[in-house]
Amino acid sequence: MKIEFVRAYLLDLQNRLCAFLEKEENGIRFNEDQWQHGEGGGGITRVLAEGVVIEKGGVNFSHVFGKRLPEAASKRYPALTNTSFQALGVSLVIHPRNPYAPTCHFNVRYIVPESGDGWFGGGFDLTPYYGFVEDCVHWHQTAKIACDSFGEDVYSNYKAWADRYFFLKHRNEPRGIGGIFFDDLSLSHADGWHFDRGFDFIQRVGEHFITAYQPILMRRKEHLYSERERNFQLYRRGRYVEFNLLYDRGTLFGLQSGGRVESILMSLPALVSWPYHYDTEPNSPEARLLEDFLKPKEWSALSFHQKI
Repeated sequence: MKIEFVRAYLLDLQNRLCAFLEKEENGIRFNEDQWQHGEGGGGITRVLAEGVVIEKGGVNFSHVFGKRLPEAASKRYPALTNTSFQALGVSLVIHPRNPYAPTCHFNVRYIVPESGDGWFGGGFDLTPYYGFVEDCVHWHQTAKIACDSFGEDVYSNYKAWADRYFFLKHRNEPRGIGGIFFDDLSLSHADGWHFDRGFDFIQRVGEHFITAYQPILMRRKEHLYSERERNFQLYRRGRYVEFNLLYDRGTLFGLQSGGRVESILMSLPALVSWPYHYDTEPNSPEARLLEDFLKPKEWSALSFHQKI
């Protein structure tokens, strides 16, 4: 019965996320694929491509069954590795066309092993190509509001977790400005989480993701840009691809569980470039992104127009 509550919420969330993004496109709609998983269950993949605002974006729902819980989900709990499981989730990745509009990622999930309690995970993070203090502050202040009613340390803990998680170890640099990341909520009651609290939390995170991203996308989607900004965007998208293929737990979970590859890799941008040994010009907006914005900061404590 718990799974049915989560499933109903996630299907509704997918619809609302798609409606929000289609509104930004003013007429261009998502294409939908329904698919079956080899060991049971399946999902609904919705992709919007070649839009005026969104160059490529996807909103996935999945509810799959498996015979062996993948290592990506059970690394902290090796005793669960060989158990059968169900996994439900909604994941979103949006790659806007305009270089001044940041890429965003959102995910919430519920994993239920055959033995033991299930757990929630997820979060959202922002990957800008050009830095705006007001965008970063709004993003993190909204994330903090989503967390505050669940405890005074929840935002700070999950913000720090995101800073650690969305980090490219081989490049020694963050993927973006972070957000919040959490996992294993309600697996054990010892940390104060249980099903009702965890379910309430992912619903609040889902609501606040839209509130966090919508005004940023609206502000930046029509910003004037040139080939220079476009080339920098394609270069920085390469970092996004590297993270998703090397480190992302959702990508690894999907591949390890025999998921539908097209749906798993819908998170990758349509266009990307890897120029050899790219260097930014000193004191340029591109250099400022790397030197000033892609450093963990307490964004939620800053004002919208504060200098950094």
